Amino acid sequence: MVAPAPPLLPVFRSRLQGDLLAALLVVPGTELTLTAIAERTGGSLAAVQREVSRLEEAGLLRSRRIGNARLVSADPASPATAPLTELVTLSFGPVQVLAEEFAEVADVDAVEVFGSWAARHRGERGGPPADVDVLVVGTPDRDVVHDAAARAEARIGLPVNATVVAPGRWETGSDGFVTRVRTSPRVPVPRVRPGPASSRR
Repeated sequence: MVAPAPPLLPVFRSRLQGDLLAALLVVPGTELTLTAIAERTGGSLAAVQREVSRLEEAGLLRSRRIGNARLVSADPASPATAPLTELVTLSFGPVQVLAEEFAEVADVDAVEVFGSWAARHRGERGGPPADVDVLVVGTPDRDVVHDAAARAEARIGLPVNATVVAPGRWETGSDGFVTRVRTSPRVPVPRVRPGPASSRR
């Protein structure tokens, strides 16, 4: 059975293709084995191998072999890499992953990405982000937040650091951390309904 195109951005063949491209494009210089891609995306090894071959034939990906391992990465020589990276990041990158993984976290008023990833996303120059900083405004169970962050980290491939801030503290902005975050680049994470591609994958 052919998987349907993802509703968020139906120009992609499937959700697997979008997740696969996000795994390889969102963090510059990423190189993964087929097995690692399958683990990251939740796809079968056979499906990942087929999709990688299609994208390699299209000139979007490249691969090399070390022993029995096939290492796959984005092809920086492709003129489509830069615009595709932007498109994939918007739809399948950290913001989308966080939206899915935090969908079932209760008592949350807002989730936002801040720090270096948000700065790069907003166009500020600098090195590739080493992690993803997440602000969670509300009164959620911190263990549930930690679990959601851990799942997101496994999918994104970067450390995910979630900080919970009570609504009153966020609204008053009375301490240094809140002031710094409020005045720095931030990317809102949409609150979505949990679905089949969410944390239960």
